[in-house]
Amino acid sequence: MISIVIPVLNEGATIRQVIKTVKKTTRKIEIIVVDDNSTDNTVEEAMKEHVRVITSSQRGKGISMREGMMAAKHDIIAYVDGDILTYPDNIIDLLTGPIEKDEADFVKSYFERQAGRVTQLVAKPLLSILFPEIAHFQQPLSGMIAARKSFLSRVHFENDYGVDIGLLIDMHHLGARITEANIGKVENAMQTWEQLSKMSREVSRTILRKAENIPQENLETLGNINLIREQMEYSILESIDKLQKMVIFNLDHAVFTQDYMQWAAVAFGQEEGLQEIESAGHSEVTTLHLKATLFEGRNIAELLEVADAIPLVPGIREIVRELKKRGYAVGLITDGFGTVARHIKNQLGMDFVFANKLHLVNSVATGEFTIADYFMKGAEYSRSNMYPYIAQQYHINTQNIIYVGDGKRDSKLLTEAGIGVAFCPQYPGNVVEKVADKIISGLSLAPLLDIAQASPAKFGIKLPAISKKQARNIGVGSLIGLAGAGLLYLAVRQMRNKKEMAAC
Repeated sequence: MISIVIPVLNEGATIRQVIKTVKKTTRKIEIIVVDDNSTDNTVEEAMKEHVRVITSSQRGKGISMREGMMAAKHDIIAYVDGDILTYPDNIIDLLTGPIEKDEADFVKSYFERQAGRVTQLVAKPLLSILFPEIAHFQQPLSGMIAARKSFLSRVHFENDYGVDIGLLIDMHHLGARITEANIGKVENAMQTWEQLSKMSREVSRTILRKAENIPQENLETLGNINLIREQMEYSILESIDKLQKMVIFNLDHAVFTQDYMQWAAVAFGQEEGLQEIESAGHSEVTTLHLKATLFEGRNIAELLEVADAIPLVPGIREIVRELKKRGYAVGLITDGFGTVARHIKNQLGMDFVFANKLHLVNSVATGEFTIADYFMKGAEYSRSNMYPYIAQQYHINTQNIIYVGDGKRDSKLLTEAGIGVAFCPQYPGNVVEKVADKIISGLSLAPLLDIAQASPAKFGIKLPAISKKQARNIGVGSLIGLAGAGLLYLAVRQMRNKKEMAAC
């Protein structure tokens, strides 16, 4: 079996055709689309082809390639770009054939087109001086490749235009058998001079860094580029500035049918540790930091596999689509991990995420955790602190925000929102009735569409100034039963709340 990884960024117009071409292979394959936090309909289009879609932990093709490798189930992995419509039908056969025949460990493609200017003026001259053994490859910057996972797991994925040349050099250092494959005529978009200039700098920097005889202190720092990557991760929020109304869903209680942190702890054998932390009586900030330590050493593929196994609230995709048609910005909030929230955000076609940050190094959790600034007001941690942040940054008045959450832990968010909606609350009764403007007692979010048509005044909104034993043995490699366990949880919760809210 072969794993096909397709890193994508804003390629909604082409991704389905690329997937259809890949599927024409005679090999048995799995297809993994790794979305680089696209702002168009890339994820929605890819999901129409019934392939696995994951969201990279931060922007950058190299990170997407590495995390796609982590998620791959098979030893032979092929990478293709998601924006090329002229691949031959046997593209996968051409790339993986030499590996299947045990003639190579790494296959680099070349195609019928004159090599680009960066290849001719930068890459090849530097390779001929520093790495003459691999200077003969026709298109060292080609991104259509295949390799054994056992080799890919030992290389470093650069996170810029240097990723492809870096892989070639690293494979050479590892002693991999490298060959080329002619994949015919391929047409891709011409790049601007600004892009070519950036590519030239990053390709040359990668080659120099990997040359052992170049002193490290003479190399240009990557600090400025890393800073830009951090800023770009939140660029999607810029579009919200043009909108005037917003719906925010609590990820763990209005999108997932169960709390992500709890199920991840079960899947990773940390259930007892989580219970101890939650019962210790620490402050909320300390509790969140301690919870993060439970996931040290877990990679992004494992974290997202848990998220994919938790059942979503029925009909959530259709609700999000309709809300956006009505002009709402739609997003998620969670105390948990932004990497997981962004993955679900992209799966559902939402616009933004408010979440804390789990630290990852080489896509593996370090156990460290950073609280989002917009959740803090002085020393006070509260997710409701995001309301003034939204008003200041995106000019959306709190009275134009609909918040959808559980009830008890969401009391401030429900109270301060323009319309606070308690969805199938776990703790029904006076607590919810006092803070929520509307209660949805069933497992369907359809009533939210009626609420979204109304003004806050219709519900008498006050202005602010007035005022798991079932899954104990589940591991990340065998999460099949997790979906069933989530439904079981819903059934148990329904029975528990039966007297007050039978529909939940």
